[in-house]
Amino acid sequence: MTFMRLAAVAALATVSFAAQAHGPTRQKVSETVEINAPADKVWAVVGNFQDGSWIPVVEKTEGKGGNEPKATRTLTLKGGATVEEELAKYDASKKSLMYRIDKVDVKTLPVNDYSSWIEVESDGADKTKVTWRGAFYRGYMNNDPPPDLNDEASKKAVQGLYRAGLDNLKSKVEKGS
Repeated sequence: MTFMRLAAVAALATVSFAAQAHGPTRQKVSETVEINAPADKVWAVVGNFQDGSWIPVVEKTEGKGGNEPKATRTLTLKGGATVEEELAKYDASKKSLMYRIDKVDVKTLPVNDYSSWIEVESDGADKTKVTWRGAFYRGYMNNDPPPDLNDEASKKAVQGLYRAGLDNLKSKVEKGS
């Protein structure tokens, strides 16, 4: 075999191996809601990292560290599953926070390496836009994931969580409860 043929075979083998070795790609989700209330009123609810009660699936929140970076919370969900989270960034003046999930069963939320941002923006005196966005990998980190742990399932689960949470936040704040 000539040198050129050997080089071509080696290149094809490398490309083939690289294609087979490709794992999951980072997924991103973003949901927004407009709330008929001042931004300060909305931030008073979502800006308290130690209280996840505005998220409909959350039954109880326990945590420590308040709203300081590295603060932690454990969300106990209806049905008993738990999610452990850590606050990474908190800016009250910009009404934004960023947190990460440290521990969650993929059967509860099919994600890995999850981080999320919540931003509250004034849209006039009595209107507020809330954006909840996240980035994560699917629940199954190897190739050929089962359907309940693939990219589509992880995105659908996070979108559903965000939509339900934001809709509930809107209802809660607008009703004044």
